[in-house]
Amino acid sequence: PAAKVAPANLATTGGACHANTEMGAREGIKLVLPIAAYEASVHGIGVAKGEHAATCSSCHGSHGILEGSNPASSVHREKVPATCATCHEEIAKTFAASVHGVAAAAGVKESPVCTDCHGEHRILGPADKGSPVYASNVPKMTCGRCHGDLRVTEKFGISNTAVAAFDDSFHGLASRSGSLSVANCASCHGVHDILPSSDPRSHIAPGNLAATCGNCHPGAGQSFAIGAVHVVPGDKETAHPAVYWVRQSYLWLIWLTIGGMFLHNLLDLRRKVINPLPRPLMPLHERRPRMGTGFRIAHALLLTSFMVLVWTGFALKYPDAFWAQPLLTWEASFGLRGWLHRGAAIAMLAAFAFHAVHIAVDRGARACIRNMMPTLHDVHELREKVLWFFGKRAEMPKSPPLGYAEKAEYLALVWGTVVMAVTGFILWFSDWSLANLPKWASDVATVVHFYEAILASLAILVWHFYFVIFDPLVYPLDTTFLTGREAPGRSLERTAARVEPKARKADTEKPKQA
Repeated sequence: PAAKVAPANLATTGGACHANTEMGAREGIKLVLPIAAYEASVHGIGVAKGEHAATCSSCHGSHGILEGSNPASSVHREKVPATCATCHEEIAKTFAASVHGVAAAAGVKESPVCTDCHGEHRILGPADKGSPVYASNVPKMTCGRCHGDLRVTEKFGISNTAVAAFDDSFHGLASRSGSLSVANCASCHGVHDILPSSDPRSHIAPGNLAATCGNCHPGAGQSFAIGAVHVVPGDKETAHPAVYWVRQSYLWLIWLTIGGMFLHNLLDLRRKVINPLPRPLMPLHERRPRMGTGFRIAHALLLTSFMVLVWTGFALKYPDAFWAQPLLTWEASFGLRGWLHRGAAIAMLAAFAFHAVHIAVDRGARACIRNMMPTLHDVHELREKVLWFFGKRAEMPKSPPLGYAEKAEYLALVWGTVVMAVTGFILWFSDWSLANLPKWASDVATVVHFYEAILASLAILVWHFYFVIFDPLVYPLDTTFLTGREAPGRSLERTAARVEPKARKADTEKPKQA
């Protein structure tokens, strides 16, 4: 045990030279501090504990040590699998039969060997955060280094979108956020036994996909074939036609809708700035009633839940953004973003349930909602407003209590909530979705959920915020949602503050004469 070449002392013996950076620079040794790296590795720690683990001579040999670039060296790329096999025999056999092992044995220098994935001297266990094979490091640090390299993918004709597609998928986004329970490359493709999808033994062979996905999603693929997995929605080559065209449609819808809203409000602002209207000063109790208690409660619930949904939703999509960081503190052990997002979704649906009950029991609310339905008068109102925008009409046209602006926003809110709820539940209950729907249906739901969120967020910023904040008639804030009373400036453009319910027939009948 006291011998300099005893296993426990060998690192110290070798370190007399190889830990000397000056000597390394003088002799042209390119490795920097290999001894420190080895001592921090699973092998070095094992030896220090007195366990049987690899030492310097286990890999490099004793007296016949050669440079790694020498084909005869035991640490030459082509020899590495055989060297590691002296201890890891079963793993080496599995690797040798894999797509990587076969290619490496054939002399393909781009094919990874043991050290490409695990490292050389500083080999760490998969549970160590610094290891390249740590769960959240696998996609980028290990598999992504080759499969994300265009030179490698083009040379061997393999997919050049798989890494990007994974990175942008639910699994990839969760992995980037630090989740350790979400699937990574190895979860589906295997670790040492990676085989091409054309091989019936492969985990990702068409006949085995249901079982592979079923490891996390019981029942996946029972009703429909799994289909394409690494999907880029904007890529015709990888995306299902439904996914591709739904995305294209949403892009046009967002540009046209938000562009139209912005232009409308810009023209409205321009006219009101050029020809300002004096806003009347009016104490609160003299202002016309506009928004009842029931509507204000529903609005408060919607306001709160919408803000949380936007923050947490985009934090799920963009985990690297600075504003997402406060939500990622416990991501490795607890998915705070997801739970907050789902909780806010339930709160929004509760707000809609409250709204529905309010309409059912309140005559005034029912009258209001009935008048939310579009009519030809809305077209006339918009036409008159456009004429005023361009100076073809001298006076600002009066709008009914619920004009085209309010109707468009309310109906968009209802439609958007239904769409987000349906697609959200498809994504939330992914086990059910993968068991009962084709994979492309989940991909469509993902696209719709994301782009509908963008559309809704921009609509609030461009349309709603203009009318409640930036419109000169109410600036700096329309407080109707707090007070229930109409902003004084609004009386200049509305015929009435709210829709009043029609009198009941019994109330209008004259009393019979005796």
